[in-house]
Amino acid sequence: MDNNIGWELYRSYLSVLHEGSLSGAARAMGMTQPTVGRHIAALEKALGLTLFTRSQHGLLPTEAALGLQGFAQTMSSSAAALKRAAESQGPGIQGTVRITASEVIGMEVLPPILAKLQSEHPGLKLELVLTNRVQDLLKREADIAIRMTQPQQELLIARRVGTVQLGLCAHQGYLLRRGTPMSLADLAQHALIGFDEETPFVRTARKAFPSWQREAFSVRTDSDMAQLAMIRAGGGIGVCQVAIAARDPQLVHLLPTDFAMGLETWLTMHEDLRNTPRCKVTFAALLQGLQSHVAN
Repeated sequence: MDNNIGWELYRSYLSVLHEGSLSGAARAMGMTQPTVGRHIAALEKALGLTLFTRSQHGLLPTEAALGLQGFAQTMSSSAAALKRAAESQGPGIQGTVRITASEVIGMEVLPPILAKLQSEHPGLKLELVLTNRVQDLLKREADIAIRMTQPQQELLIARRVGTVQLGLCAHQGYLLRRGTPMSLADLAQHALIGFDEETPFVRTARKAFPSWQREAFSVRTDSDMAQLAMIRAGGGIGVCQVAIAARDPQLVHLLPTDFAMGLETWLTMHEDLRNTPRCKVTFAALLQGLQSHVAN
């Protein structure tokens, strides 16, 4: 096996893995298809492995290719982190900070916080990764993470923001058409908006609300933003952050004494970034803005 395999070969391998074809990978990376093909052939030769097999639907990864994915992804994250660190060198606050958060936090809470931050530090660039999947800060998939569970890993700085309150909410237009439920039992007569696939959060929610079952939902989606959009459109009753619902006078918080849940919110960062100016100011701005959101 060749011990001096260039990173560009792994980069092409990851792109083919994600895109499913040489042409798709070439477009994604701004390369020509023959170049990507040569990279894959060279990597297979260097490793002594077959990574992809051809099919009618493109290139299918072999078991070996799938086994290497995690290692190559770590290399990719480290390379991106190195680039962000290099960009930040020089006077003042500059460079790129990569932030990961849930869809709802990223789209409903962070924009004004980050806009204010950039107005104060024009040299700062921000990357937002909006996903409910927990990004690994130790592998440098992100610089700062906003999480709804307490981080357990060592080497992370973790600050508790507070508790995000969740409640049942509906649009006034929907309630005018269908009536306002006076108890949890009344919800059986209403259009409910909820999940499609079970998650640990859903199982926790069911302890507080046993009838919150997939079969009861008129609209099923695992996208929190899609659920919120349906609530705002008057499509039914669903669970959302009480502070977000309170911004819209058309949204009503229902049965607050019967159904209430809280999500502990944490802001985390790798301790190696503690004294990095770009991360330090971003962490402070996020902490202040999120604490204000939670307090509402």
